[in-house]
Amino acid sequence: MDPCIEYFVNYLRGEKNASEHTISNYLLDIRQFTDLTWGEEAKPPFRWKETDRATARKFVVFFQTLELEPTTTSRKLSALRSFYKFLVREELVADNPFVGLPLPKKGHYLPTVLSVKEVTKLVEAPHEMAKAKKDATFFQKYMAVRDAAILEVLYSTGMRIGELVGMKEGQIDILSGIVSVLGKGKKERLCPLGRPAELALQNALSMRSEVWNFLGQRGDPGNVIFLNKHGNAITVRSVERMMKQVVMYCGFKPGISPHSLRHSFATHLLDFGADLRSVQELLGHASLSTTQIYTHVSIEKLKRVYEEAHPRA
Repeated sequence: MDPCIEYFVNYLRGEKNASEHTISNYLLDIRQFTDLTWGEEAKPPFRWKETDRATARKFVVFFQTLELEPTTTSRKLSALRSFYKFLVREELVADNPFVGLPLPKKGHYLPTVLSVKEVTKLVEAPHEMAKAKKDATFFQKYMAVRDAAILEVLYSTGMRIGELVGMKEGQIDILSGIVSVLGKGKKERLCPLGRPAELALQNALSMRSEVWNFLGQRGDPGNVIFLNKHGNAITVRSVERMMKQVVMYCGFKPGISPHSLRHSFATHLLDFGADLRSVQELLGHASLSTTQIYTHVSIEKLKRVYEEAHPRA
């Protein structure tokens, strides 16, 4: 690894207490910058001092021409700005070429939200899909229980997919119906578990030891909540693949993702009378303005009801 990048990663881990997911995103954005600036075949150490304003602007313009979401381009710009800020602080370069570059304007984005009926259909789908399989193996039967629990927990708590796959058994209190969620910046928050999620989670945990033995593993599964076919914790990518299969089975539009359950969680809470501050706490948002997007979703729903029902709409 390039010495400056390695130094930056150590800073993120040691001083900023950044998660591995955050560090991975930084490394991806920095690598894309080095590929565009010096070519994919270039080897470290890189010539960071030679980067000027034009080079920085070229990097931003490249991603804008790809017509990516403004938030994606903004994230990449912020990552390189933070990296160079660190290099300036450590006197490894003289100037930060990314300072002052304007962030792309964000569009009016409304998240994809499922109706209550659609959520019900979604969380019931894994069991229905399993019933349709003839001669299902024991692990396939476990997958149905596991996947139903994953979907129930995502919707019941509103947690992010990364928070779910990284969840440990000590974070779950079934008796109290509470999950302690470790969110962005390693900040902890408490999320209530609904009764259906409690039952689904209990079923998955009760099958875990049997599955562990079925896979030929020794000892105890330990802190792993949801097992994959290798006896390891299920990954984000595996949950996304499972979600695609379930969405296809239900006949929903392909754009629905695990994060759609988080959007649905927040919107349904507001629709049924929850206050914005409480929803902010449950989602783990640092700023109330981030949570306010869900008020717009609810207003759009009210407008549709009004237009369909009011005689002079």
